[in-house]
Amino acid sequence: MFVSGEAGILHADADAFFASVEQRDDPRLRGRPVAVGGGVVMAASYEARRYGVRGAMGGARARRLCPQLIVVRPRFEAYVAASKELFALFEQAAPVVEGLSLEEAFLDVRGLERVSGTPREIAVRLRRQVRERLGLSLTVGVASTKVLAKLASRLAKPDGLLVVPAGTEQEFLHPLPVELIWGVGPATTRRLHAHGITTAGRAARLGEEHLTAILGQAAGRYVHAAVRNRDYRRVRPGRRRSSVGSQAAGRHSRERLDAVLIGLVDRIAYRMRKKGRAGRTVVLRLRFDDFSRATRSLTLREPTAATGTLLAAARDLLAAAMPTIEARGLTLLGLTVTNLDDAATQRQLAIPLEHPSIACLDTALDVVRGRFGRDAITLAAILGRGSHRIVLEED
Repeated sequence: MFVSGEAGILHADADAFFASVEQRDDPRLRGRPVAVGGGVVMAASYEARRYGVRGAMGGARARRLCPQLIVVRPRFEAYVAASKELFALFEQAAPVVEGLSLEEAFLDVRGLERVSGTPREIAVRLRRQVRERLGLSLTVGVASTKVLAKLASRLAKPDGLLVVPAGTEQEFLHPLPVELIWGVGPATTRRLHAHGITTAGRAARLGEEHLTAILGQAAGRYVHAAVRNRDYRRVRPGRRRSSVGSQAAGRHSRERLDAVLIGLVDRIAYRMRKKGRAGRTVVLRLRFDDFSRATRSLTLREPTAATGTLLAAARDLLAAAMPTIEARGLTLLGLTVTNLDDAATQRQLAIPLEHPSIACLDTALDVVRGRFGRDAITLAAILGRGSHRIVLEED
């Protein structure tokens, strides 16, 4: 079944968000190459990108590429505030908004022609409002599915608008490089290229079994559907979660439990920072050999999304529970952070990256994972020895 329908899904993405907020707030930076962060570039203005400066790039290399580069300290509270204003405009434009990050979202504007105009007119108006009211540029892709709208906005950057009319999806999609498709990362791209599959059209001509043989079942099915524009996902309003958690099942030695805990904290902290959240209460969840359960919790003085702070609290809780664990045996270890807050998010991470610290490591890891995927870089502690990798599950 080919899914097309009305081209009424918008993917709206603020351009070079962190760097653009800095340029907006400091007129001296406008029109000049700017990078947020120093040890690792978190974001680069389009003036800096012309020299090859990119997010996740080392600061030293960025300065070599662009000697006149201006490096500014990250101001996460300013980015969170700008994000709230941005999403207020999104919600005025569409009844259903699904946030993806601080600066991007899907908007479903189907059926609004009589009250708001066509999807193109809504996108034009939204881009104008973001520029006039927030002083930022917004790129919008419009298509019949989320995967195609995301691709359209990517091709329209920076400060552009691209509409893929219903019925023209295949004509638009098939000539494009397969790596441009949302969800096709570097590893998948390498596998496809190794088999001579370089365009979406080439992949579309292959059967699902062929693609799953190359990529594995999950990735193969996804690519098979994406290159045919078979995207059944609806735009879903973002529900603000009251907690973020992860868990790991299995029996581990006392020493190995610390590695499990590190993996849980790393995953939770990354998810919190990605969503712009911080939390105050750390909850340790335990399941014993007799299937009984117990929890231990600790409330911090300030909300945080810093890996080091959360890990210290989690280790205190684990140490307190260790006598019970040794006596009763442990089959599942879980960790949850609750009492989430928006305003305090990343406060502990707002440190110049020219001065190395644990907070800077958090930021650097986030940038790399944001660009190359969560599995692009992994903590050695959670790999274990040989093939005994710790399996973590999201709540």
